[in-house]
Amino acid sequence: MNAVPQPSRRRFLKAGAVLGGGLVIGFVIPGARRYALAAQAAASAAAPFVPNAFLRIGEDDSVTVLIAHSEMGQGVWTGLAMLVAEELDADWSKIRVEHAPAAPAYAHTAFGQQMTGGSTSTWSEFDRYRQAGATARQLLVAAAAQRFGVAEADIRTENGVVVAGAQRARYGELAAEAAKLPAPKAAPALKDAKDWKIIGKPTKRLDSPEKITGRAKFGMDVQFEGLLTAVVARAPVFGGKVKSFDAAAAKAVPGVRDVVQVPSGVAVVADHYWAAKQGRDALKVEWDLGPNAGLDTAQLREEFRKLAATPGAVAAQAGDAAAALAKAGKTLDAEYNTPYLAHAPMEPLNCTVKIDGDGCEIWTGTQFQTGDQHAAAGILGLKPEQVQIHTMFLGGGFGRRATTNSDFVSEAVQVAKAAGKPVKTVWSREDDVRGGYYRPMYLQQARIAVDAQGYPVAWQHRLVGQSIIGGTPFEALMVKNGVDATSVEGVSDSPYLKDIPDHRVELHSPKTGIPVLWWRSVGHSYNAFVMESLIDELAHAAKKDPVEYRRALLKSHPRHLAALNLAAEKAGWSTPAAQGRGRGVAVHESFGSFLAQIAEVSVENGAIRVHRVVCAIDCGLAVNPEGVRAQMESGIAFGLGAALHSALSFQDGRVQQSNYHDYQVLRINEMPQVDVHIVPSTERMGGAGEPGTAPIAPAVANAVFALTGQRLRELPLRLKA
Repeated sequence: MNAVPQPSRRRFLKAGAVLGGGLVIGFVIPGARRYALAAQAAASAAAPFVPNAFLRIGEDDSVTVLIAHSEMGQGVWTGLAMLVAEELDADWSKIRVEHAPAAPAYAHTAFGQQMTGGSTSTWSEFDRYRQAGATARQLLVAAAAQRFGVAEADIRTENGVVVAGAQRARYGELAAEAAKLPAPKAAPALKDAKDWKIIGKPTKRLDSPEKITGRAKFGMDVQFEGLLTAVVARAPVFGGKVKSFDAAAAKAVPGVRDVVQVPSGVAVVADHYWAAKQGRDALKVEWDLGPNAGLDTAQLREEFRKLAATPGAVAAQAGDAAAALAKAGKTLDAEYNTPYLAHAPMEPLNCTVKIDGDGCEIWTGTQFQTGDQHAAAGILGLKPEQVQIHTMFLGGGFGRRATTNSDFVSEAVQVAKAAGKPVKTVWSREDDVRGGYYRPMYLQQARIAVDAQGYPVAWQHRLVGQSIIGGTPFEALMVKNGVDATSVEGVSDSPYLKDIPDHRVELHSPKTGIPVLWWRSVGHSYNAFVMESLIDELAHAAKKDPVEYRRALLKSHPRHLAALNLAAEKAGWSTPAAQGRGRGVAVHESFGSFLAQIAEVSVENGAIRVHRVVCAIDCGLAVNPEGVRAQMESGIAFGLGAALHSALSFQDGRVQQSNYHDYQVLRINEMPQVDVHIVPSTERMGGAGEPGTAPIAPAVANAVFALTGQRLRELPLRLKA
């Protein structure tokens, strides 16, 4: 992977410029000094000034906001535009949105690279997008003051119009004049929260009409004259390589234009997908399977279990857990297991690449523009700025479209380079499920001592599973003393452990040859299941109500407690569940948000059926409450699929699943009623895209125990006969 800029929080720049006869406002941009200087140099040469990141006000009154983050269903096209519109006093019906190009200007304010992930898009942009809107408004007011011959203090703005007494001017009428004014020397004042008219109000999504009408363009929709399609034959075992291949039968398939070898395998290039797929089916490849041909998940689990019997790297500790456990009168010992999981987005991976003498154009749905741009540049011997990335709508990502080695983009560049023509490289879902990146498998063991009332007083916890950060550019920041922070999140920083005087969390991070990656809610996706199931086990062992037990443990954690209390109230926890149903609860903090979920389940024909989920979330300020609710529903659906169905297994080095028929996700007829309640909060903003996924598996598992008495310690949940 070509080197990418390392994350930094220290570099900021503010700029403004003229572009296309309208008003363009720069944002506060981290990590973009070099880009700013180049833009200023271009301006001094009488070339159009292109700001680092901007909103554009057209003479037709349209307000176009360029979004630095990828829209993959999480609602950033709407939420970030709301921030601009609020401070601009814009007419919401005139707001337009575009994906920003790949450039240092659009680097993430915390990570220093253009990317989307970690449930960070809204809070990371909260200040700079509002500043952009406020600066635009300030310049429009200054232009109006000159036109009307009045003081700026005598002017107000409303709904896309500047008003001074009886005089009025639309923003579009003032855009050209405002663009000629110098940028304000000081950052403009932002509105007080009590004056907000848009932020905090439920708002319909701007991308929905595009998707409903079919105007929205996803990566798979890219098509132009001369574009070919490729599929790649990849080794059936990770780490395998091509020994030899015979392309004669593949080239005989009508529509096949070429067969080329690339680092990841052998690509069949054709006029269209079906010809490329048939050509690949006919291709004869002899593989060197490499060192991973014996991989087997059952064997790996036994190896993990042996590791769990030995001390690991210390992730958190207080007091002397071993001594406290040795003299404890009553203990709980438990082992929990969670499987490898694929991301399995609805839109399979794809990437279109066009290479010419001056550079390279890429069309794809990506979560990691900076990494992709640098990877493509490294392959082609170009400068990053010579690689233009068109970010398309993403038909689901969940982390899969943000690999640190830019795997599917790099491969597509290699294919187009070898073919010498524009090519769209397409992965089938089978390709991705069997040859992609996965959430790692984990085995966890805990031993907990309790006091006479059944509350924990000592806790020893060991986790065994692969690191998703080791060996990536993020390792220096996120792996300390052998501990990958994402492996232990939700355990090492659990509010329950913080109040236990003697506790110790240890981690083993074995290497297996299986590629692993972040998956929606990352380590929280398995650690919430383990922690909240363990707390439920302790509550039932103490013969205490699970909600009351948690209230006692969380009494010094008000945000957890507020979410728990709201969920319990709205779910009617104090009243018995309906006949034949059980309820379970889980409370978890992730990505700066605090959630409680209560699931109501039954057993139908031997299978678990989830009827209702009540979710309470404290995410700080909810910029778009409608978006937060949608993300909770989405996260619950995603997490339920994993809780009830999904698992990947390996045998003889090969993934045994392939598509939705055997790697099952939640079906629409399985979707429960979901009631979402947002805790009113003025606390620091958290995320919404991922937190909803983490608590649902333990809430369901705990409900199953309440109903059946079966304590299920492995995902996916399977009832014993």
